[in-house]
Amino acid sequence: MSSQPLAESLVQSVDWLAVAPPLIAAVVALAVLVADLFLPEARKAVLGWVSVAGLALAALMLLPLLDGHRSTFCVDRATRACSYTADHFTLVIQFLVLGGALLAALLSVTNLKDDEQRVPAGEFWFLLLSSAAGAALLPASRDLATLIVALEVASLPAFALVGIRHGDKRSSEAALKFFLSSVTATAVSLMGVSFVYASTGTLYLTQVAQRLTHIDGQLHTLAQTGVVLTLVGFAFKTAAVPFHFWVPDTYVGAPLPVAAYLSVVGKAVGFSGLILVTVVAFPSYADVWGPALAVLAALTMTVGNVGALRQQATRAYSAVRLLAWSSVGQAGYLLVPIAAAGYAEDPQKAIGSTVAYALMYAAVNLGAFAVAALVGRSRALNRISDYRGLYATNPLTALLLAFFLLCLAGLPPGVIGLFAKVTVFSAAVDAGLGWLAVVMAVNVVIALFYYLQWTALLFRAPEGEPARHHVPAPLTAAIALTGVLGVALSGAPQLVLRFAATGLF
Repeated sequence: MSSQPLAESLVQSVDWLAVAPPLIAAVVALAVLVADLFLPEARKAVLGWVSVAGLALAALMLLPLLDGHRSTFCVDRATRACSYTADHFTLVIQFLVLGGALLAALLSVTNLKDDEQRVPAGEFWFLLLSSAAGAALLPASRDLATLIVALEVASLPAFALVGIRHGDKRSSEAALKFFLSSVTATAVSLMGVSFVYASTGTLYLTQVAQRLTHIDGQLHTLAQTGVVLTLVGFAFKTAAVPFHFWVPDTYVGAPLPVAAYLSVVGKAVGFSGLILVTVVAFPSYADVWGPALAVLAALTMTVGNVGALRQQATRAYSAVRLLAWSSVGQAGYLLVPIAAAGYAEDPQKAIGSTVAYALMYAAVNLGAFAVAALVGRSRALNRISDYRGLYATNPLTALLLAFFLLCLAGLPPGVIGLFAKVTVFSAAVDAGLGWLAVVMAVNVVIALFYYLQWTALLFRAPEGEPARHHVPAPLTAAIALTGVLGVALSGAPQLVLRFAATGLF
């Protein structure tokens, strides 16, 4: 008699519509890899456009999911013990991930054409789509096993993408640093997850949250250790200080579209995973992870902005390295609302601030990388000094880069950047983290210096013969899309916060 309920629990009915976005990206990745075996070299460019179309289709499949909350691979729907959930939080992060991957793919179409001798097209597109599939799966993961698997599916192809240039020692070194840091993070996370499972007897996030409040005294230390190790592992993935050391060299050594992809999609993966394990799985340990993340946020934004300031002081450093240090500083701002969720009466509102900031950062940071890709076509070193006089040769591109930098700085007319920073600042103040709000204010002032100095350089008289920049159609599309999105959101910034409402509870 008891075998019937057990049999029913083992037979899963898959909601194919719910899993469609990551599934489409994975299927297109396999199709591209197989097609690469049969296409002649002259036709390999079509693989890039197939990949772009696949990512666009995966993003479009988010629209039918807006009508409600879907879960699949469940053992107990009553307690929401499911492995995959497509709620509003999932859809927002999947939109960010797939949109970021699509823009990185547009940058890559041009980049691969210019560097086709050293970058194999089929392997590149397979790795990019596979990573995007894992990144889209992660925010929907509602058990610790699926979370770790999704994290690795997103990360493992990224190692190969960073080192994919044949014969490039700098690229290989960057890939090795990225690999070693990520493997360390995974090992720490897995140990933490195993401790949590040993003390709770479950991997489902909602059940973990319930059982952690009733841990037997003998297992309490094991549970605490598991929570701390899991958080440390995800802190590696978010490039929080002191786990940030791989970022500058990895961004500079990787192909520029890959650096753009890591700066946005890589961060979305780390932060969405951190949100799920803290707010959904470990809310009863908020007194542990709240203060820890607050300290990490302060350290990360300070080290990132001071590091970027040092790069700006020496014009020989590349613009990509400056953007890498800037991304570390931005990661500190993203950590603030997650830390605030540990103190706030309404954690969902605080998490919404992180998601809103991530959406703003994704749009404008990808735009800055797109302009960097344009300048890099004629100036291989892509130094800060190479941007001098850009307005004289490409006025619209220079104005858009200035707008992106002002958004990152949080200055008008980049209203969306100012709005996002005020939202994060308010989350810290509402949670009683006044000291963290002060640290953030100081860091915003520090960041103003290097963002404004770079912006001013665009409008100075060029030294020598100015470089003429031919803008290919895919690159034009990427710059235009990010520019339109940034300007539109600056006109109606409240739409970001409404869209970013997480719906996790």
